[in-house]
Amino acid sequence: MAASQRDISVSEFFAKNRHLLGFDNPRKALLTTIKEAVDNSLDACEEAGILPEIWVHVEATGNNRYKAGVQDNGPGILKKQIPLIFGKLLYGSKFHRLRMSRGQQGIGISAAGMYGVLTTGKPVKISSKTSKRKPIHYYEIQIDTKNNKPEILNGRGNGADIPAGPKGETWMTKHGVEWVSRSGDDPEDTTAKEVVSGTRVTIELEAKYQRGRGSVDEYLEQTAIANPHVTLHYLDPDGGSHHYKRSTETLPDEPKEIKPHPYGVELGRLLALLKATDAGTLSQFLTSSFSRVSPAVAKKICAAAGLKVRSSTRKIGRGEVDRLYEAIQGTKISAPKTDCIAPIGEELLLKGLHQVVPGEFYAAATRPPNVYRGNPFQIEVALAYGGTTAAQRITRETLNELLTETDLRTLRQFLIHTFDGIGSEASERILKEADLGNRLSPGKIAGKQIDALHDAMRNVNIGEGQTMNVLRYANRVPLQFQPAACAITQSILNTNWRPYGLSQSRGSLPSGPVTVMIHMASVWVPFTSESKEAVASYPEIQKELRLGLQAVGRKLGMYLRRRIRVRQEGERRNIFLRYLGEVASAVSEINRANRQDLYDQLLKIATKKTAEADVKLDSRGRPVEEELDLGKNVLIVDPNQVADQLSAK
Repeated sequence: MAASQRDISVSEFFAKNRHLLGFDNPRKALLTTIKEAVDNSLDACEEAGILPEIWVHVEATGNNRYKAGVQDNGPGILKKQIPLIFGKLLYGSKFHRLRMSRGQQGIGISAAGMYGVLTTGKPVKISSKTSKRKPIHYYEIQIDTKNNKPEILNGRGNGADIPAGPKGETWMTKHGVEWVSRSGDDPEDTTAKEVVSGTRVTIELEAKYQRGRGSVDEYLEQTAIANPHVTLHYLDPDGGSHHYKRSTETLPDEPKEIKPHPYGVELGRLLALLKATDAGTLSQFLTSSFSRVSPAVAKKICAAAGLKVRSSTRKIGRGEVDRLYEAIQGTKISAPKTDCIAPIGEELLLKGLHQVVPGEFYAAATRPPNVYRGNPFQIEVALAYGGTTAAQRITRETLNELLTETDLRTLRQFLIHTFDGIGSEASERILKEADLGNRLSPGKIAGKQIDALHDAMRNVNIGEGQTMNVLRYANRVPLQFQPAACAITQSILNTNWRPYGLSQSRGSLPSGPVTVMIHMASVWVPFTSESKEAVASYPEIQKELRLGLQAVGRKLGMYLRRRIRVRQEGERRNIFLRYLGEVASAVSEINRANRQDLYDQLLKIATKKTAEADVKLDSRGRPVEEELDLGKNVLIVDPNQVADQLSAK
């Protein structure tokens, strides 16, 4: 028994447990591959101070086989680093530093390549260029899962250097190496700016392409919302070309690396830090190991622990460490700096949501930074109310394609799981209007039945049966799976939305035409698994989520209550006006007064008593004639503009 025991490579472990990394089914595998490559591209461009331009190409190569290619205009990768980055798990530069970034563990893109090799036997192809005159470094790589090492298959184990210019282009054409050489929508446009540096990774894998919720298309659209500084070019397997142009020429502020905050350091970690430190004294250890600990703060901590500031770190015993830990928790220490985090910002949240989600009311709130386990984080929440769901904006052609592609067995399941915001009640209402059975298979309807379903989806008022649409983000990356396991979803469910004018059943999402976008920015997002699909439920995170949701909820409640009052006063005025003429005539006959004068006076009184019906709100939620402060982070859209926006969609 003992002789058979041996070390297990991390590559071997994840090869057998690839579901932990997000490769548990072919459709999800395609999305995860694109997501990991795009995340790496965005991080590389931002760290180099380059406005990102990214090309995504998904192409069918066979039955349930797709080739996914992602290229960026980033700084490129040094030749010696390429095999390690793409051919070794748990290799990267982001794991040990505390600053906001999309990638963290050094697993994602290499795991995607490993999945491709396992399912198709095809190697990962990487092309990278660091400057205009330098050659393109080209590698074909696969992972040696037994030893967690890269195997280079081309160039006799050394890769290939493709020279710049026509000679290199001829070589790439001959060997089938893909590279976008010009920026813009049309790679063949010779007048466009040349791509002088960047990286392209191509992975062939067993996958399934399907549009709708949780698709590559949805991921890229949501990525464009949270990253307004990026330009995305996407060519889908059907030949459709999609372009998301940047709406700002300004890069996000570059996050700075920080040290851990003392409030979030657990006792075991404090012991490990003391053991590993090179600092000679306790004061030096505290000031050099933690953020926001000045010599004065270190002195207070030591005094509270009954220790001297010049105590040697080598001579501190276990009991003294316990006292030091308690003293840290009891000492007032400033919150961590926010320059390690780059939030989207309330203004861009409103713009992004307004650009994609039609509605009449928008609100956003950015919470102050907080700490969990010594890691700073910040919660941002944006809300859109009104408008319609994606189901009501869908074209007949797209609906037909979705019905053909879906694996769901019934039309009811198709409506609920394909379109955000449609619940059980709304789906039944649509099917009843279309005169279609709940259990009818999506693949078996055609012709007039599809027309009837499309008309019902567009015309049925599903506002009451519509459930809240939730957009989850972590470090600007959309989270599209495992919503039930995510702290974001749990916080929404645990929030009482009734005081804010929305109906809600116990343990369910609120009902109504509402979209909520929640973004968590952190130096280390606590994902529930390596696949990075859900945020863990730390009390500090849940508290900030709750406060952020309540902040936008209060603004929504104020808006809805004002709208209800305006409508009620308008109805009261209509009742007055309905009988005003008869009252004026009757009084005139009794006291011989002038009927027109009586009517004018009564009209003036009715208008005064129902003055709230005339209140108009500006774009920031403030009444034009009286004060109602909803804050700066509010956007209200005229109903006529909502209709125009829906038509454009």
